[in-house]
Amino acid sequence: MAQDRERANHLAIQQPASRPAPLDESWARVRARLRDQVGDVEYRNWLRQMTLVEVTGDEVLIALPTRFLRDWVRNHHLDRVRTLWQAELPRIRRVDLLVRSGIGDGTGLAEPVSPSARPPAGATQPDAIPPAAFAPAVLPPAVLPPAVLPPADGAGIAALLRGPRQDSRTELSAALDPRFIFGSFVVGKPNEFAHACARRVADAPSSPGFNPLFLYGGVGLGKTHLMHAIAWAIREQWPDRAIVYMSAEKFMYRFIAALRSQNTMQFKEALRSVDVLMVDDLQFLLGKDSTQEEFFHTFNALVDAGKQIVISADKPPAELPGLEDRLRTRLGCGMVADLHSTTYELRIGILQAKAAAARAEVPAKVLEFLAHKITSNVRELEGALNRVIAHAQLLGRPITLEGTQEALADLLRAHDRRVTIEEIQKRVAEHYNIRVSDMGSARRARNVARPRQVAMYLAKQLTQRSLPEIGRRFGNRDHTTVMHACTRVTELMARDAGFSEDVELLRRMLET
Repeated sequence: MAQDRERANHLAIQQPASRPAPLDESWARVRARLRDQVGDVEYRNWLRQMTLVEVTGDEVLIALPTRFLRDWVRNHHLDRVRTLWQAELPRIRRVDLLVRSGIGDGTGLAEPVSPSARPPAGATQPDAIPPAAFAPAVLPPAVLPPAVLPPADGAGIAALLRGPRQDSRTELSAALDPRFIFGSFVVGKPNEFAHACARRVADAPSSPGFNPLFLYGGVGLGKTHLMHAIAWAIREQWPDRAIVYMSAEKFMYRFIAALRSQNTMQFKEALRSVDVLMVDDLQFLLGKDSTQEEFFHTFNALVDAGKQIVISADKPPAELPGLEDRLRTRLGCGMVADLHSTTYELRIGILQAKAAAARAEVPAKVLEFLAHKITSNVRELEGALNRVIAHAQLLGRPITLEGTQEALADLLRAHDRRVTIEEIQKRVAEHYNIRVSDMGSARRARNVARPRQVAMYLAKQLTQRSLPEIGRRFGNRDHTTVMHACTRVTELMARDAGFSEDVELLRRMLET
């Protein structure tokens, strides 16, 4: 008997039973009714990737591509699915869910599994995709293991993480983020000078003309990244040098605490005996006279002793209101380097680097969309990419332009504003690598005329301006020229899928 059962299981594995057509029709009706009951959005987000595996006796077996989706459906919709199946087949008493990779082809159907391949009733089902595959794209510094540090800056960083020197000076220092090294800093025209200055200080601390190094720029442009990178590089080359990295706020609170405990001498001695002092966000000290005075004396003592100082702020020393003149003068005597707002090319480079670090396949269209829409700072850009990757991973979907818009709906609304013809001209010119002035010029070369027609088409689609007014914004052209441009672009979109994708991408970037 046991041999017969084993032989039957073997045959079932070799030749899986085909599913009768009426069963597939029943499953299609169950899915349609389920979509009607929960709505299109809920169905698309959570239920679309359900796949029918088999119906055996009074049990229905359904697969989902990830454990996350399986648990969600089990907790929120399992009773509803069972009720719908019972309406189709009254004999059904149980609906079970399992995790299987490689499903979700849009049909909702999968090959039946053999009885021997199924887990016994009540057993814990193994996950088809390991939980690690759905970890955050970037781990927080507190849990980032040394083994995953980028190798570009050498193996010494891992050793530094395991056991940095501890004394009264290093206790003042904030933790360094192991992600912020030179190897992970994306260099472009807006930050290349600041990066070069930081490299010079890291390779030769206290070089003439580079002490202090003053980095300034807006929020999220890379000042803190460069400061951490300098610290990591110095520690790797000179492990015995004492480095203190702290925010200006922490400097103030430590100074106040020393005053209250009547222990200012120890505070002074600890800071003035370091080899490298790095103070982030100096603008926090503006208007705090006593703290500025202490910082000024610490600054002088270190510079006179040939020690390196690195400082960051949101503005250059000359434009920091409330900063004492003597301190402003000393800060400006070294090297002052600014980090400008990111360009489109730099944002693309940053997104590509972050996607590669997260080991995520992100289509070029999605990267271009994010680079056009998120222009404020790098932190927000990286956060948006992490959300897009996590959204796709948790729902078991590929990353698409539509999914990106869905995942970032709130962020995109915050950036939303009325579309203008000037903005359309600028975006289209950037996309096709022509000058904005070409939009209104008399040039009729194809590489200029085609983008101009696209811009006219988008102006007609996305603004309330009349055809004559649109024509005037494009070099005082007649309204019939605008009509011809719209007709021509529509025809080309119908014939050329690549051209249609370009226009659609531009429209979405301007509209959302």
